[in-house]
Amino acid sequence: MDNRDALKLENQICFALYACSREITKLYRPMLEELELTYTQYVTMLALWEQDRVSVTALGNKLYLDSGTLTPLLKKLEAAGHLTRTRDRSDERIVIVELTDQGKALKERASGIPAQLACKLNGTPEEAAALLGQMREFLNRLQTSTAE
Repeated sequence: MDNRDALKLENQICFALYACSREITKLYRPMLEELELTYTQYVTMLALWEQDRVSVTALGNKLYLDSGTLTPLLKKLEAAGHLTRTRDRSDERIVIVELTDQGKALKERASGIPAQLACKLNGTPEEAAALLGQMREFLNRLQTSTAE
């Protein structure tokens, strides 16, 4: 690529990833509306369904979200009855996030979402697995380059 094309929007990795992220989020929207969740709330619930009773810090690290973004999100999920936030008894500085019974039950309602999304994408499971592997490797490279 020559210098004239280097700054074209269509040649930017960051923009391609941004646009794909927005399009994926749009695909999820109708499915998540049935659960009364936003996409960010959904990924937060996914993380909590994997590991319940975690600190806000640990959850933020897993989701790549800072506390300024995560705290309002958790407040909304708490107001909806999906989780609780409590101070750790051994260290008051730590806030523990825990699913309520309602939040745990929501997992069953959400269980069909990955299959619904796969149908919308018209791809094969093998293609999806390959893309996911590439994305994970790319994320690892990004993390390595930002840690240096």
